[in-house]
Amino acid sequence: MQVRIPAVLMRGGTSKGLFFHEKHLPADAAVRDRIILSAYGSPDPYRRQMDGVGGATSVTSKTAIIRPSTDSGYDVEYYFGQVAIDRPAIEFKGNCGNMSAAVGPFAVDEGLVKAREPITRVRIFQRNTRKAIIAEVPVKEGRFAEEGDYRISGVPGTGSKIALRFMDPGGSMTGTLFPTGNLQDHLKVPAIGSVRVTIMDAANPVVFVQASQVGLLGTEVDEFDTTSIRSMLEAIRSHAAALIGLAPSPADASRTSQAVPKIAVVAPAQSYTCASGEIIHGSQIDLTARIMSMGALHRSYAVTGAICTAGAAMIAGTVVQEVLTQGGHAKPMIRLGHPGGTIEIGAVVEKNGHACIYREAVLGRTARRLMEGHVLVPATHFDPRE
Repeated sequence: MQVRIPAVLMRGGTSKGLFFHEKHLPADAAVRDRIILSAYGSPDPYRRQMDGVGGATSVTSKTAIIRPSTDSGYDVEYYFGQVAIDRPAIEFKGNCGNMSAAVGPFAVDEGLVKAREPITRVRIFQRNTRKAIIAEVPVKEGRFAEEGDYRISGVPGTGSKIALRFMDPGGSMTGTLFPTGNLQDHLKVPAIGSVRVTIMDAANPVVFVQASQVGLLGTEVDEFDTTSIRSMLEAIRSHAAALIGLAPSPADASRTSQAVPKIAVVAPAQSYTCASGEIIHGSQIDLTARIMSMGALHRSYAVTGAICTAGAAMIAGTVVQEVLTQGGHAKPMIRLGHPGGTIEIGAVVEKNGHACIYREAVLGRTARRLMEGHVLVPATHFDPRE
């Protein structure tokens, strides 16, 4: 026998996943996680998620749990989960900026916030990072108006522009913008040596390394998914995770904290061919960047990673600012060149003595409601003794 659970499949930016009302899921976290894993078809040793709705990639194996907020300063609360594909695990660590783009439209269409034309401002409390996100959602006739001419790299076609404002994104998981207290650190990684990195925590913790440090130009795509490069970047990432206290050891970081910190490879602006076949010219961007997601290359760029990258680009002394085009820090928007194309982020960073304060990050995304109804889960997963 199977149990029917109300759910909505939504695309937010370049990610998609099931959205649940918290009230429709069991209160027992272990039972809840088993149900969500089953819905996605995880764990699957073949990494195909054949027995569920998951798409067998990190960007299609995400979930959002939504509830009304009891705090008058917010409309809804949003809890993000990264569903593992081949392991029985959901990481509720950090946030997904792309999935965040779908929270406002979901809230409008589900009646969790009063719709106001032409723009409904949805105040979101992001429970993983305990940060505020403001979504400006286009609305028509009381519903999210998804049609428009705004285009984002990595998604075919166009949609209406959802403006996202990530308020005070610094210290999302570690409590501070620079968890080590340094703008740069030299990580000693066995079999690799000393690697110069910047570790910054804004929207999500990210470890930044320059492409030249790992033998790359920064424009590569398929090379990032070779065993040698993946292993090298994971070694760097896991050692950084242990250094900032997100895992007790590098081995634990690789086993239990694959979602955060993320690792990004940055390089100067240069021309390359993106996934669609379009040539991205160096003059169109301010830096080139690639980011890993759950151990594999993100074929576009994680929004939370982009927020962190843009902030780091604004701060002198980081390895990101070193590769920024001359004058890039003076522009209102930082343009990143990634495998899927480009992404623009506005970053407001203030200096306060020796300290830096990341006030706000702003960017545009699109979203769409793809399917609504019920996801079916075997009743055996509801047994708390399982």
